[in-house]
Amino acid sequence: MGAPVPDPGVYIPPAQMYQELRSLSDGLVRVETKLDGIGQGLTELGKDVADHETRIRTLEKARWPLPTIGALAGVAGAATGVVALLAR
Repeated sequence: MGAPVPDPGVYIPPAQMYQELRSLSDGLVRVETKLDGIGQGLTELGKDVADHETRIRTLEKARWPLPTIGALAGVAGAATGVVALLAR
C-alpha cells in the first residue's frame, strides 16, 4: 500500500472552452429571439382582448332594455288582473 496518487484533474483546452462559450452564446441569441416573438404576440393578444372587451360592453349596453321591458310587461299583466278581479 503506497501513498495515494493525487487526482490529476481534467484538462480542457482553451479552444474547446471557446467553442462551448460560442455555442452557449448562439443558444442565448435564439432564446432572446423567441422571447421577443412571444412578447410581440402577447402585445397583439392584449389589443385583441381590449377590442373584444369594448365590443362586449357595447352589446351589454344595447341589451339592458329587454329585462326592463319584461318586468314592465309583468307589472302591466298583474295590474290588468287586479283590475279585472275588482271589476266583478
